[in-house]
Amino acid sequence: MPDTYPAFVADLDEVQIEALIEMMFLAAASDGDFSPRERDEFRVNVMTMTAKLLSESVIDEMIKKAAAALEEFGRESRLASVKSRLPDQGTRKLALTLAIKMTAADGIIRTSERELIMETADALDIDGATAADLVSELSS
Repeated sequence: MPDTYPAFVADLDEVQIEALIEMMFLAAASDGDFSPRERDEFRVNVMTMTAKLLSESVIDEMIKKAAAALEEFGRESRLASVKSRLPDQGTRKLALTLAIKMTAADGIIRTSERELIMETADALDIDGATAADLVSELSS
């Protein structure tokens, strides 16, 4: 999807980029497990998205921060936080796209993951049809 290219992300500020990265983490950790394979995929996606401007140590620190916030405040609160840091529909759609990519990293989007994607879309004020179209586009 073109709006995930570094040129698009370059126009975002640090707060928005952190929100996108947290959204990816929430998707990757949604099943309660953030496996080494998912962590590697996460790093590759973040480095690609940010044109390799973030080091692995910075990415690891962001993961720790997102995990601690999820543990302390819960998923619903973190989704609301992501939404508040992404004030426009374009960046919210990008966040949902990145979440879908993370859930599809293993090549399959399971029913429970689809439900999670729809919950995420709802939290970001993205209509269900748009979310379903993104799932179809990104999982085929």
